[in-house]
Amino acid sequence: MTDTTNDPVYVTEALIAEDIDAYLDQHQHKTMLRFITCGSVDDGKSTLIGRLLYDSKMIFEDQLDALTADSKKVGTQGQDIDFALLVDGLAAEREQGITIDVAYRFFNTEKRKFIVADCPGHEQYTRNMITGASTADLAVILIDARKGVLVQTRRHSYLCHLIGIKNLVLAVNKMDLVDYDQAVFDGIVKDYAEFAKSIGIESFTAMPISGFKGDNIIGPSENTPWYKGPNLIEHLETVEVLSSEDQAKPFRMPVQWVNRPNLDFRGFSGLIATGSVKPGDAIRVLPSGKTSTVTRVVTLDGDLDEAVAGQSVTVCFADEIDCSRGDVISVADTPPQSADQFESTIVWLNDEPLHVGRAYWLKLGTQMVSATVQQPKYAVNVNTMEHVAVKTLELNAIGVAQISTDKQVVFEPYADNRTLGGFILIDKITNATVAAGMLQFSLRRAQNVHWQATDIDRNEHARLKNQTPKVLWFTGLSGSGKSTIANEVEKSLNLMNRHTFLLDGDNVRHGLNKDLGFTEADRIENIRRVGEVAKLMVDAGLIVLTAFISPFRAEREMVRSLLPEGEFIEIFVDTPLDVAEARDVKGLYKKARAGDLKNFTGIDSPYEAPVNPEIRVNTVEMTPQEAAAHIIRQLMPLK
Repeated sequence: MTDTTNDPVYVTEALIAEDIDAYLDQHQHKTMLRFITCGSVDDGKSTLIGRLLYDSKMIFEDQLDALTADSKKVGTQGQDIDFALLVDGLAAEREQGITIDVAYRFFNTEKRKFIVADCPGHEQYTRNMITGASTADLAVILIDARKGVLVQTRRHSYLCHLIGIKNLVLAVNKMDLVDYDQAVFDGIVKDYAEFAKSIGIESFTAMPISGFKGDNIIGPSENTPWYKGPNLIEHLETVEVLSSEDQAKPFRMPVQWVNRPNLDFRGFSGLIATGSVKPGDAIRVLPSGKTSTVTRVVTLDGDLDEAVAGQSVTVCFADEIDCSRGDVISVADTPPQSADQFESTIVWLNDEPLHVGRAYWLKLGTQMVSATVQQPKYAVNVNTMEHVAVKTLELNAIGVAQISTDKQVVFEPYADNRTLGGFILIDKITNATVAAGMLQFSLRRAQNVHWQATDIDRNEHARLKNQTPKVLWFTGLSGSGKSTIANEVEKSLNLMNRHTFLLDGDNVRHGLNKDLGFTEADRIENIRRVGEVAKLMVDAGLIVLTAFISPFRAEREMVRSLLPEGEFIEIFVDTPLDVAEARDVKGLYKKARAGDLKNFTGIDSPYEAPVNPEIRVNTVEMTPQEAAAHIIRQLMPLK
């Protein structure tokens, strides 16, 4: 067992032995600082956190024993303790000596509690770094004194600045490997200062450290007598935390849950994002704009006289006004904005690039809406800060683009409110988080364009035609028989005195969509436009038949989301590729095989078959007339 008896780091605090209640009360009321360590690969981030845990007495004796043994087996410091092993918990991390995932660790000192996130340095794991930085008050950007400012140093610094981390520490690490040379330190600080100024970083705190040796971590180092600034722990203990700034802002609380345990209680629960609230305060619920007065601020431990940013509470109103999950409760006289079109900065986190025009879920606080991203205005080259023209965003790219949502979103610019300004994009099919972003401002047209109410609505149109409007969405490979079967179905419906309209893929591309090609982005836009037209026709009371390959599930689901439940009927014209290719009525497969027709579905562009279509017809087993009759039987009775 490791002997820690004479180690001053592990001496029990005197207050614990003298007055345990006073000790616990003192620690209960400490402030909390969340910070991250970031930088390039092997700059010593994990070692620094390990040193902080060690020096703050957050390692138990059995952990220290295990660390000592592991250091000898898989460590990188010879027979000395490898502090990085305290944080690099994944087997792959220990094998490679790198950080892959974000590792969160808790420690505390006499003055403050800390949660630190060790973020990976490899460019391919930038998405993980964003996760750690999203809630941080401070960032420790490490630089290897032997290497200076690197690409990932710039990338991580830009991202920290982008997401609003104002407190930056430039920790020039591994000073022991350059003999604590002040000239090396000064040169790195000068290079970094020039870069920081170019991206808008107004200030940072630079310090020479050695995470392995412990120089300038918890006290001044004899090896750097030329450095007169604070040590790392001293700076971390005194820097202002973000929550104190948030408390001074107007009250904002996204509603997470309507708390209704019995008939006598109704409250609205959530985490206060900014400001404070107390009984008697006048509030406004957005986006509805309804107002009321706070009667109680309830917690598990009882009612509060006042609650502030960072606390989770349940708020009760004097009036029975409509309020549900996703709404935002704010102070009545200075509410946040609502809009459905925004300028945003997006960090793309997915291996598959951004599909311009595709509908994604946008999650902002507790709000979840459908959103589409337009072609980016530009991407940012983090090495030169140059604005680069792009058509999409690839993995780890940072770009500026306009976003449109399907309904009003309550928001504030990210610079003013992280909770109501920061969002993520989620793929509707895979549920994967594909991007993180910051709303900068709403577009002027979002306030100037309003929906015009009309007296004759969709129900009246349907009543006049004596039918239930629907979209019959035929999808399948080229040559599957979509258009032929859709035509047969429309003829049958016409004989039944139904009011119909057939939108065919080729016909639409002669007019409405003649400006679109067959790239993935153009295919997405093609279906988006068709979906909007089909929705207008359904509003007019028609039964709309559409015959499009529509190869991507996401776009078919996007059209489904435009319509009331039950009005979108997906009809899968199921034909094997070899059968469709053998038919090749238009000669398209032959051209695609010869390389004369690019992005052809089934050959060099994918087709995503429906998972659970409302109707499926097999054209190998059925003639077009039999398939049409089968569809009519499934749809009956139509009105």
